[in-house]
Amino acid sequence: MTHTSHVRSSAAPDEVLESVLRGLKKPEKELSPVWFYDDHGSYLFDRICELPEYYLTRTELAIMREHAPEMARHIGRGAALVELGSGTSAKTRLLLDHIDMPATYVPVDIAREYLLDAAGAIARDYPELHVIPVNADFSQPFELPIEVARASRCVVYFPGSTLGNFDRAEAASLLSRIRGMIGRHGAALIGIDLRKDAGVLRRAYNDAAGLTAAFNLNALRHLNRKLGADFDLEQFEHAAIWVEDKSRIEMHLISKRDQRVHIGHAEVTIKRGEHIRTEYSHKYTLEDFAELAESAGLRVREVWTDRNRYFSVQLLEPHTFQ
Repeated sequence: MTHTSHVRSSAAPDEVLESVLRGLKKPEKELSPVWFYDDHGSYLFDRICELPEYYLTRTELAIMREHAPEMARHIGRGAALVELGSGTSAKTRLLLDHIDMPATYVPVDIAREYLLDAAGAIARDYPELHVIPVNADFSQPFELPIEVARASRCVVYFPGSTLGNFDRAEAASLLSRIRGMIGRHGAALIGIDLRKDAGVLRRAYNDAAGLTAAFNLNALRHLNRKLGADFDLEQFEHAAIWVEDKSRIEMHLISKRDQRVHIGHAEVTIKRGEHIRTEYSHKYTLEDFAELAESAGLRVREVWTDRNRYFSVQLLEPHTFQ
């Protein structure tokens, strides 16, 4: 069965506009990666996940296929599973197939139609499962359905290495909020991309088919539609850059000419060759991520990786877990 819950972001439209303008008026311009993900962006990302260069999804799926039964045993009987950035929920099915009588599944995603389609498919395929989709930006505080508190345990599932899209302070803050969601006896199952050869990383974010470039440019298309901006997508090009000292890939949009862009009642000047940073994608060592988790009151209980140690899925529990 499925129940639709539309939970709005705590940010009002004016606050969203102001946040965008603040980023674009910084000396080094930036946009939040949340702007990638309207329905078209979600479609593009699903296609990116199938690319030969993009190792992340197939590697994580392989880890899940091999270790989902063990992960499910850690999750336990009658748990509520809250998935952040659920997308198509493909990886979640591998967990649901093994979890003993899950009480509730709460997929959380910003792309409403995409979310409802995926949640409907899960509800059809798992008719005994209570599915409650929540349309929200999980990077901001949002309200969990009351059914989560009634379950024996809350487990947050956060696949896809999305935590890497936040800088260290933001990642620690999000982990602290996850710690609050799961309570004293819950857990979190999180996908974390690991440090590796920079050439592998550059190819993954500069695919030959140009899908990552289209995905990056979709942030501007989304802004045009949502906030009435007038970005000319033809006047920007995509770049993905490895920043060694920060252990991250950065996605940028580079202006091909001097231009003026209007958003709301404001005008933003962008010079030829100027960059707008749209995403970080941090790559962690196992030790560094464990330290980050500790700073949020969480400890690493289990780690599952592939043979090449390209990717990891990690089970975290609060320090108070008994």
